[in-house]
Order: sequence, then C-alpha cells, then structure tokens
Amino acid sequence: MIDIEALFKVSYGLYIVSSGDNSRGNGYISNTVFQVTAAPPQFATCCSKDNYTAEIIIKTGAFAVSVLHTETPTEVFGRFGYKSGRDSDKLDGVELMYGESGVPIVTSGAIAFLECKVVETIDVGTHLLFIGELIQSKVLDEQAEPITYLHYRNVRKAVAPKNAPTYVDKSRPESKPESKSEPDPKSETQSKPEEKTSGSKKYKCPACGYIHDESEGDPDSGLEPGTRFEDVPDSWVCPICGTEKEDFIEI
Repeated sequence: MIDIEALFKVSYGLYIVSSGDNSRGNGYISNTVFQVTAAPPQFATCCSKDNYTAEIIIKTGAFAVSVLHTETPTEVFGRFGYKSGRDSDKLDGVELMYGESGVPIVTSGAIAFLECKVVETIDVGTHLLFIGELIQSKVLDEQAEPITYLHYRNVRKAVAPKNAPTYVDKSRPESKPESKSEPDPKSETQSKPEEKTSGSKKYKCPACGYIHDESEGDPDSGLEPGTRFEDVPDSWVCPICGTEKEDFIEI
C-alpha cells in the first residue's frame, strides 16, 4: 500500500528553471532541483517532456535556476507554474539578466541563481533529468529565506502543477489513503456543531488547487477575512494562476 501523504513529507525547494536566448526564452516552476556532485559542482533538474522549456534546454544545452523565497510574489508562481510558454511569452516584463551561456536568468523574486551547462540527459519516462555543470552562480539577497514546497502547500494553499514530478492525481484510487481506523461516532457527533458555528466556506481553484477560505480572505487582493465568496467581486481571480471566480468549486 502506498500512503500518498508520506510523499508530502519529502522536502523540496521551489525554483524557476529557465533557458533560451535573448530572442526567445521560457521557464517553469520546479521543485526538483538538487546538487549531485561537488567536484565539479553539478546540479540536476527534472522537467516534463511536455514542457516547452524541455525543448529549449535540449536545443541550447544550458539552463539557469532561480532560487525563490518565501515572499516571492504570487504572480511569479502563476506565470511560471500554471501557464504555457507556447501560448505566451512568460519572460515579457520580468526582471532578467543573461548568463555566460546566453540563457535568460529570472531575478524577479529570486535570492540566488545558478547557471549550468548540460552534460547529461537521462530519460526517466514522463520526464527528462537534465544534469548540468555549474558555470556561474550568485547570491542576490542575503536576508530572504528560500521557499519550500511545504510552505507553498500550507501557507500559499496551492499544489504542484500537473507536469511536476511530484504531482498527485487525487482522483486515482491509489492516491486515496486507506482509513487507518474506524471513526468514533461520538467524536463525529461532537464535532458537527463546531463546523456549523464556524459558518465559513472554502472554494477550490480547479486549475492549480488553491483553496480560498472565507475566514482568511485574500488581503493581498483587498478581500478582508470573513468576506463571503458570493460578495467577492466577479473581477477577482485566483491569486496563484488567474482562474476566474466563476470557475471555483465549493468544497
């Protein structure tokens, strides 16, 4: 039996992996960037074969990694995590610099960057594992803390994009954990009044999994805690991926 919840105990960081040149580039949010050797320093990143960035990395033979932090603007995750570079220019209007290999390096919301030359590509099925030798790196912010996927799930209330190596399709039977014990009817009865008195509802974004909790609101968008979802302006969109309010599902 596979307990899917156990997989969420594995720690990951969150990064923007980018590639291309000054005429056309792209990037995506990755939670699978890690160092594989110290001498020479080599880093690996895992990228879905469906990602546009994978095609570009194969073509250019290089990639950059931007290390994101806990205060990275939500818009950055929406732009690079839930949209396709085939449909729009993800780098348009983003703070950039170009590396020694010519690849674009995203500095918006980043505390450090790494630039790597691909030395090996491993086919792991649905994804490609790019291993690159470090050719340049720099710290951009000494104070900010790097963001983890746990923080992204618990604080940002979002889930991994569909193409992420760690994406879990919870509609599949094997992703649903078995009940470890029978519920206590007495405890269940006692908890019901508390649920009713809370009065707040939750709504889920069908695109990125973001959970909007009425009791918490969305202060960054001007929604005070306690604002009923029906009173939220129709112009409001998911703070993570931009999905419209009307598409949210009550849970």
